[in-house]
Amino acid sequence: MAKRLVINLNICDACQEGQQGCGVSCDYFFRPHADDHGVLALRERATFELICRRCEIASCIKACTYDALERKPDGGLKRHNLRCVGCTLCAQACPFGTIHLDMLPFYNTPCDRCIDRNPDGPPCVASCSKGAVEFREVEADEPGVHILEDKLAARAPKWVKREEMP
Repeated sequence: MAKRLVINLNICDACQEGQQGCGVSCDYFFRPHADDHGVLALRERATFELICRRCEIASCIKACTYDALERKPDGGLKRHNLRCVGCTLCAQACPFGTIHLDMLPFYNTPCDRCIDRNPDGPPCVASCSKGAVEFREVEADEPGVHILEDKLAARAPKWVKREEMP
């Protein structure tokens, strides 16, 4: 079983450091040790995948005048970083507060999953003072943990639409 980065959205969302800028170190290949953090891209990906309500009429998409948000075939959101200007209209339009203002930096460094370059664990794991990022093996049926891709998982309560009651 391969190790994955596991981001805990509950801890990350409650972190006060995130409101002033995440203090997590990053080893992004093209800009190592830069001031921008790939963990924000991980947080955005996990939030859009697990927390987004997948509204039939998505006010966040309608509010974006730059066409930076798009609905994926599974109903989740994808933000096109090169179109996004960080105006936060989408966050203001979301009736559920799913899109956090600090997830929308004008310039966003993606996470390149530097696991292969850092066998002892990526620097984001060691530098997160709150323990919101882990590097470990994840069981497919581990309660509260959702596998998002080969090298990424997230701990969060996944939003599931319930069928209407009669």
